[in-house]
Amino acid sequence: MIVAAAGFLLLSRLVKVPSIVAYIIAGLALGPITRLLTVTEAIEIISEVGIVLLLFLVGLELSLDKIKRVGKSAIVIGLLQVVLTTLVGTVASLALGFDPTTAVFLALAMTFSSTVVVVKLLTEKGEFDSLYGRLSIGVLLVQDMVVVAMLTLMAGLDGGGLNVGNVSAGLLRAGGGMTLLMIVALLSARFILPRAFNWISASGEALFIWSLSWCFLFVVAAELLHISVELGAFIAGVSLAQLQFNQELRRRVHPLMNFFIAIFFTTLGVQMELGAAFGQLVPGLILSGFVLLVKPLVFFVVMPRLGFDSRTTFNTGVTLSQVSEFSFIFAALGVSAGFIDDTVLALISVIGLTTIAVSSYAMGFSGVVYEKLGGERLLKLLRASSGRPEAPRRHMHGHVIVIGMNSLGVHLVQELLGRGERVLAIDTDARKLAPLRCETLLGSIDHPSLVEDAELARAKLVVSALQIEDTNNLLAYRCRQLGVPCSIHAFDRSVVKELREIGANHLMIPKNIGVQRMMVALRERGLLDG
Repeated sequence: MIVAAAGFLLLSRLVKVPSIVAYIIAGLALGPITRLLTVTEAIEIISEVGIVLLLFLVGLELSLDKIKRVGKSAIVIGLLQVVLTTLVGTVASLALGFDPTTAVFLALAMTFSSTVVVVKLLTEKGEFDSLYGRLSIGVLLVQDMVVVAMLTLMAGLDGGGLNVGNVSAGLLRAGGGMTLLMIVALLSARFILPRAFNWISASGEALFIWSLSWCFLFVVAAELLHISVELGAFIAGVSLAQLQFNQELRRRVHPLMNFFIAIFFTTLGVQMELGAAFGQLVPGLILSGFVLLVKPLVFFVVMPRLGFDSRTTFNTGVTLSQVSEFSFIFAALGVSAGFIDDTVLALISVIGLTTIAVSSYAMGFSGVVYEKLGGERLLKLLRASSGRPEAPRRHMHGHVIVIGMNSLGVHLVQELLGRGERVLAIDTDARKLAPLRCETLLGSIDHPSLVEDAELARAKLVVSALQIEDTNNLLAYRCRQLGVPCSIHAFDRSVVKELREIGANHLMIPKNIGVQRMMVALRERGLLDG
């Protein structure tokens, strides 16, 4: 699966196909087309780990301040979207000739959007922290809560009838379990986690392992409390998001999550039954059009009335214009309960794969689509305005980056601040950054994502006080590629030549090494005896 996913990913770069689509095509090639692979329980577990890590990553992005900023709006938008999409989707399904029960199942399946797709694409675009990105995540969380309630309701259906006692007990258990986990998470974030993670923060690897342990501790707790393990992972992430290490943890978890997500989407392709899907192709394409066109229209109607500007409204609608992975689970439960048959499950699979593929393209080119469709003029007809424009991200520019807060690094920071420079200090140890009076960033400069966060390409100067040869060499190379001047600590005679060859602009040479170099030069010129 990994080899196939990697191969199709390489091909997708040539024709600019989103990675998610490439993974699904890889699954189709392995499964229904060639029959080389069938999904086993082990593969399903691996793909579920990807979703768990994804929700953990989402939680790591959501500090309480961010939740407060979009929480109320996300709840209102999310609930209205669920209600309106379900009603309109039911009418559309009835118009296509489906019976009322099937029409309701189809409408609910089309209501929910994919957290996996949205988070992956927002991260790839670097717009996770934008206003529409935070709103989209908030709406997805509201949808996930509704999904939990719906799955609990399905579990209470006994022999085709509704067992009120089972449903009530299930909802109380789910609500109580979630509340308990949230209380434990927030109390831990307040009283336990800061001290524990401060103690271990000097080791990036240990920080990473501890964060994963915390995540899977909540996953196990969620399983024991009979609630969604994905929600357990999300709550664990939210608790760690309150710490100063959250961005460093996110950078370390992200590559691992990408690996498992590749398995997840490949698995979706493997599970596709092409024969049944072709039989439902026409209604599948019609309802896919509903998801891609009418579902965003619900956001276009609701969001302007809450004061959001046209571009934020448009981007949010396009971002959430696909079917969720939970829709497949919901439909499978409907089949097992006898409410729908396998043809409806195949139909939902067609809708899911079509909308995921098309919305991935739409998200990638949302700016172009907005301009081509005259998004601002269109949404003004629906009362969209600039009443709540998206705040532009504050970019750093002309700053000096100092890496490594040893005695040399701290001295350099103080000197630069004294000269009125804007300084960004970087280190892997939060305790070394805490006393500084400048902007700081926790993490290793080896990580490309940290290089982006530090906005290295916009820096006036990059200074490394580190005594780590490989890291200094890589930093000098990156600075040369970006055309940014750099000054590197040449802590040993053996590193000077290589740093010069790589292209370091300036070397800070310790006094004793400088004397040694001078003596060598004098001997080479015959001014001193050997």
